[in-house]
Amino acid sequence: MKTDIKVEVERLAADPRITDYDFWRSLKNVNNEIFHIANNNEPIPFEMIRWRAILKQARMKRGHA
Repeated sequence: MKTDIKVEVERLAADPRITDYDFWRSLKNVNNEIFHIANNNEPIPFEMIRWRAILKQARMKRGHA
């Protein structure tokens, strides 16, 4: 699983079609969705946690915190 994340991070970070704003907006959307799910005391899908990690790492790889 960790290698899947690493491969996806590398692929997304290197994709020139994805802007820094796209990363920021996507990460914000995922975080908001996780927040709403958690507030409703529902289980957070593991795939959402996985994509949050991928987006964070890809954004950092591009040089943004």
